[in-house]
Amino acid sequence: MVLRRLFTRWMFPAAFVLPLWLFVGWIAFSGGSAWALLWVFIAVPSVFVTQLVLALLTRARASVRTLGVMSGKDVALFGAWHLVIVALGLFDGRAFVPLLLLSVAGALGLFWWTLTALWREARDGTVAVLRTTDGTGYIPPTREQPRSRPRIDGEVIVVPEGRRDV
Repeated sequence: MVLRRLFTRWMFPAAFVLPLWLFVGWIAFSGGSAWALLWVFIAVPSVFVTQLVLALLTRARASVRTLGVMSGKDVALFGAWHLVIVALGLFDGRAFVPLLLLSVAGALGLFWWTLTALWREARDGTVAVLRTTDGTGYIPPTREQPRSRPRIDGEVIVVPEGRRDV
């Protein structure tokens, strides 16, 4: 549970740290290759936007919002994708293309996974318990129920409004 909570908190800083690692990795390991620099200018914004969107989609799920932790499968999938990005930042010529393809496939797979998990939870009608500023929990109303008219048994007297002739 602690690892899942830490990983949930890591999601938004990862949107900044992972692209920064790719830039630092280019400086430290690529030797100033012009092709690698072109790739870095494409990869840094791509990783930033993808990580940010995936983090927002994951945090949008009711289970993650209420419990404050991601599922174990989320942690495994995001952890594997983050490791591929870190390995990609080492700019090893022998493994660069397979790692690049694996990172793109991982991003697409994670996008699909987070969308289906969000859809599944929204469809199941998972009830979310929200908290007020003082910590009191409450279940928000789902939708307003139409009010039914009171049933009147017996005689009804109708008094019309308007002019009276006396």
